[in-house]
Amino acid sequence: MDARRETRAIGRLLVANRGEIARRVIATCRRLGIETVAVCSDPDARAPFVREADRAVRLPGESPADTYLRGDLIVAAARTAGADAVHPGYGFLSENAEFARAVVDAGLTWVGPDPDAIAAMGSKVRAKELMREAGVPVLDAVDTDGNDAYPVLVKASSGGGGRGMRIVRDPDELPAAFDAARAEAESAFGDPAVFVEPYLETARHIEVQILGDRHGTCWVLGERDCSIQRRHQKIVEETPAPDITDDLRASLHGAAADAAKAIGYVGAGTVEFLVDVDPVEGAARPYFLEMNTRLQVEHPVTECVTGLDLVALQLDVAEGHRLDPAPPPPQGHAVEVRLYAEDPTADWRPQTGTVRALDVPDVDVAFGPLATPLGLRLDSGVDAGTEVGVHYDPMLAKLIAWAPTRAQAIRRLASALRRARIHGVTTNRDLLAKILTDEAFAAGAVHTGLLTERLGDWAKPPLDEPQRHRAVAAAALAQATATQAAARVQSRIPPAWRSLASQPRRVRYRAAAAELSVAEIAVAYTADREGLAITDPEGVTVVDVGPDLVTLEADGVREAYSIAAAPDGTVDIDGPHGSVTLTRLPRFADPTAADAEPGSLLAPMPGVVTQLHTALGEQVASGASVLTLEAMKMQHEIRAPIDGVMAQLDVRPGTHVDAGAVLAVVEPTDPETLSGTYGALAQHLPDNSPEE
Repeated sequence: MDARRETRAIGRLLVANRGEIARRVIATCRRLGIETVAVCSDPDARAPFVREADRAVRLPGESPADTYLRGDLIVAAARTAGADAVHPGYGFLSENAEFARAVVDAGLTWVGPDPDAIAAMGSKVRAKELMREAGVPVLDAVDTDGNDAYPVLVKASSGGGGRGMRIVRDPDELPAAFDAARAEAESAFGDPAVFVEPYLETARHIEVQILGDRHGTCWVLGERDCSIQRRHQKIVEETPAPDITDDLRASLHGAAADAAKAIGYVGAGTVEFLVDVDPVEGAARPYFLEMNTRLQVEHPVTECVTGLDLVALQLDVAEGHRLDPAPPPPQGHAVEVRLYAEDPTADWRPQTGTVRALDVPDVDVAFGPLATPLGLRLDSGVDAGTEVGVHYDPMLAKLIAWAPTRAQAIRRLASALRRARIHGVTTNRDLLAKILTDEAFAAGAVHTGLLTERLGDWAKPPLDEPQRHRAVAAAALAQATATQAAARVQSRIPPAWRSLASQPRRVRYRAAAAELSVAEIAVAYTADREGLAITDPEGVTVVDVGPDLVTLEADGVREAYSIAAAPDGTVDIDGPHGSVTLTRLPRFADPTAADAEPGSLLAPMPGVVTQLHTALGEQVASGASVLTLEAMKMQHEIRAPIDGVMAQLDVRPGTHVDAGAVLAVVEPTDPETLSGTYGALAQHLPDNSPEE
């Protein structure tokens, strides 16, 4: 018998990954009594997953190419730590057949499908050929020579998660799209190969979860709808898929089973389909998209409705155990959202910084199946104090709700998002809440282009003008109270008390445009024997005030605001209408403060310059790419917002830059163009491709 097919218990498992999925695997191992080993890059040395593992081995370096993509270092780490098995998680080397072979050749148990199956499905081009031979419907690749069937999608042959993908609507854009997709695929997966297929703008993305053992049993564990995407990146997933017929569901499940049997699949995997509706016949037609030979990010929704622990089952299969003849039937409906450190109003720009708080009320469980319906699950890669850097994807957490019906699950999840306290980095939380409460989403009328169509509505600031004024007023009152409480001499005097009626005190704050839709907002209050009173905005009464909780009344309705002041001078306000983060501005402008030189292109985030697309002294047109900045495993194009000449170019390929650093200066052809352009230049946003 092949040694890889022998039944052998796993005693110590190395998790060849990081962040949320590493914590997820470690949690199951802890429940099963399996020891764990983490591997960590230098930026991850103090990350939660490292603290939670029984042992940890350092991978010297920062970038994925130097750490989590180094299979030789990971195998060596397993040997050093005495591990007898390796779980790859998702992303990085999880679908790398050579890495799987190296693990097996080292005498370790590989928690995943056989290397040959990974290789067969690892190339999306070859995978489609195999599926076509097995009778599974396939979306054919496009020969771009002489083809006029645009739009098309340039797509990385290896990996996934939206990286190495570019939509092309004009043949003239194809060469640049190839270059960008190849560079991103090489950085993320170590493989620059790409191909082209038709781009179906309003198709649905539906995937089927499978799980096979080494004894011939293959479970089909239902389907998940993943159609709500930005930049080919899933952000909302649910099971079962809403608004599909029983015939289509049976067709999808059957095709997934055929795909698994065609390659003798063992372990957890996902068969993904695009479902397109024929404009003439109105029939829904599924096309094989790809097979993910690993655990999916969105596996928790399947765990909720089946009651299974898919990670535990992966370990069982790897140990050689048999699955039951059939899986448990699904019950209810589950919906998951992915919380990212990114700004949806700024072209999905990833955000960096320190997470000050990530608190979701009424969470029932973390990193494991829910026991009862109407439950809430949180799988998070970060906690308070975690630094979100530039080297890895910006996903912070996944929030999952399970309920008897889809409507109940959506309502439960939307409520949890609204009441969550997330401080320190800008996130897509408000966008996710808008999606869940949208009429089209509630009706199940979803497709992969829906987010793009509705982004203008979904990305609107959550607070209207009166609401944001009240939130800022609450912050001003809380800070006045906190200042007074900290004073040594006047600690027994009521906050801001004066023997005579005071003149209104005006306080100014700066906020992110994504939160308040304005850069600066001011409020005013007075303090006398009667206490604190708000004069601007009008019509707001102070009910109660403390340094961390303020209650206001407007139009007969009382609202409570939670206030959290950070050491860096920022203050986070969580209220009934949403959250904002503010920085208090000084009463008088700093005369020494100076802006960057007009015409400057500033780095929107820390990163590494990978390419220059122009040279000093060259003429550039508005919208032309000046350079490429790599951050969070993605390529970001920095473009010229005006016509002009490159008057200054301070970087070259390989240069590491901090956020706000001057990258280049464009001298406008027309000097009058400079008027009012600095803000646009400084805030010019890159063209991102998101992470899985």
